[in-house]
Amino acid sequence: MEPWQWSEAEWRGRVEKVRAGRSLKPATWPGGKRCAVALSFDSDHETNELRDGGVSIGRMSWGQYGHRVGVPKILEVLKREDVPATFFVPAVAALLYPDEQRRVVAEGHEIGLHGWIHELNSVLPEEVERDLHFRAAETLARITGTPPVGMRTPSWDFSPATLRIQRQMGLLYDSSLMADNDPYELVEAGEATGIVELPVEWIRDDAPYFNMNRFQALRPYTPPTAVLDIFLREFEGAHAEGGLFLLTMHPHVTGYRSRLFILEELIRAAKAKGDCWFATHADVARHCAREAGILRE
Repeated sequence: MEPWQWSEAEWRGRVEKVRAGRSLKPATWPGGKRCAVALSFDSDHETNELRDGGVSIGRMSWGQYGHRVGVPKILEVLKREDVPATFFVPAVAALLYPDEQRRVVAEGHEIGLHGWIHELNSVLPEEVERDLHFRAAETLARITGTPPVGMRTPSWDFSPATLRIQRQMGLLYDSSLMADNDPYELVEAGEATGIVELPVEWIRDDAPYFNMNRFQALRPYTPPTAVLDIFLREFEGAHAEGGLFLLTMHPHVTGYRSRLFILEELIRAAKAKGDCWFATHADVARHCAREAGILRE
């Protein structure tokens, strides 16, 4: 049947499958801070090419740049500024570069789930998606020594089965959906799940501004200074509202000489406020869950 032929039960069922529930924006952030700043880096590396069955050496070398140059440069900035962050890592990328993941954890950062090979969940049978998520979790735990507590689905591709699988995994949070600016509780078919959503948005992601694909005539390009301006405006709005500023960046996108200053300037701007809490995604989710009385620990 075509969508215009669906019954009300059909279209309502699709809409209600996964919804934003109650707001989990806390009355206060730790230490009486006004705003939470959660920086994240999706360390996709070669999996962007591999997940499509690709064999392009050029595109895989671009992914290797993320490991070889991007992650070290980002870690240097975070260490210099004494700021924690979250790195979302596909299991295949973690297997390619296990020492990178151990360094990330040793320097005080979080590693979260980002699929097996950066697959698209919405095209997978549920049993396959479940197997990949569980295998990815086991792989990250084995490499880092710390079981992941949160997930960002690859390409933010969230299937009708993803939330059910996350509940089976006992995850604390997800960071793939866009129903709010601030944290909220995920609801599945009308049932509150206790899972914290830390919402993302393409506006607060470096990839749409800079990525290109010469074979698909994809040539988006925004000057780095303009991207910084957009991110700063998003931060200023979050600060004014006493909310969450969550930023998604990629080592193979931002880890360049002409772009890394965006991260540096954002950190400096937030520090200059004097009342921002820099935290990992897990720490933000835990605080929100505790304040809401739903933390499962």
